[in-house]
Amino acid sequence: MSPTRFASQHRWIYIGAIVLLVAFVVVGLIQYKAVRSTNQALDKANQLTDELVAAGFTRPDPHTLARALGEDGGIVCEDPASALKSALWKINLSNGATGPGQRPVIVDRRAVQAEALVLKVYCPDTLHRIQDEINDLKTEQTVRRDDG
Repeated sequence: MSPTRFASQHRWIYIGAIVLLVAFVVVGLIQYKAVRSTNQALDKANQLTDELVAAGFTRPDPHTLARALGEDGGIVCEDPASALKSALWKINLSNGATGPGQRPVIVDRRAVQAEALVLKVYCPDTLHRIQDEINDLKTEQTVRRDDG
């Protein structure tokens, strides 16, 4: 049996090996991009965690923050100063009732501070656009804390 005849009979093995090699390269590139993206999201989440701890909040899980906010802040940073986002934000700061029972409340200043820290870390260029609105809110210490 000549080497040429052997190679031609088993061409499908060579083609299959090449296809598998190309597939492994493509999967490896996709995985590399996903891991890099995950690392960037985790870096931002760690930065936010450090900011929250420095402000006196309990340490949240950075992996949960990374999944929720990604590397760019996700929906939090999609034009937070727009009229719709501002209205939805203020609705979420209400008493929690729906319809005619819904009332504005005096918001806990630390909750607003935490939201501002998220904007500061993930989209610092938009924080200044909403800072006046944050400063105009009537805030107090409305949540009882056991500070030791």
